Amino acid sequence: MAEPGLIDEYCAVLRGALPAALAEEVGDGLVEAYEACLRRGMAQPEAAQAAVAEFGAPEAVVAEFRRISPARRAAATFLGTGPMVAACWAALLISGKAWDWPVPFIARVLVGGLLLASIAGLITATRTKCYRTIRRSGVSSCLGLATVDTSMIMAAILVSPGPAWLAVAAIAVSAARITGVARSLRPMLA
Repeated sequence: MAEPGLIDEYCAVLRGALPAALAEEVGDGLVEAYEACLRRGMAQPEAAQAAVAEFGAPEAVVAEFRRISPARRAAATFLGTGPMVAACWAALLISGKAWDWPVPFIARVLVGGLLLASIAGLITATRTKCYRTIRRSGVSSCLGLATVDTSMIMAAILVSPGPAWLAVAAIAVSAARITGVARSLRPMLA
């Protein structure tokens, strides 16, 4: 029978592009729509075609899941707010002459590298067409940003000789971003 094959092909596209739980949920809905059409008296070929028509092309379904991905939304938010966070830290680092702070060179390199990798991951999460890559990039980049922010807060508290109001501003924006990361991770990991 080609009709269940049509349903199977649809589900195979979903399984290849979405996490297993999402693909299974959409596939179950498709099968339910197919069975409902059969109960209304449609023949198998028409029932399969009607169910697929109701759901739309599998590529369109996958594209919509990509568009509404929590990881993609979080990545776009953190990319959009990144310049403000960077400006606060730049003001503190420059005014406090961060190049003279007693922070080991390797720590500076690691934090800088993690920041660049996190930004690259955020960009990947907003631009890629693979749902799984969006999720992985979003999660890892958010964790990277939280680590960078935590490191910068610790450095500002422990060694910053810069103006106190700049330190408070930089710490506040990083703390807000850490809170945003914590709130974003739950739906990304669900």
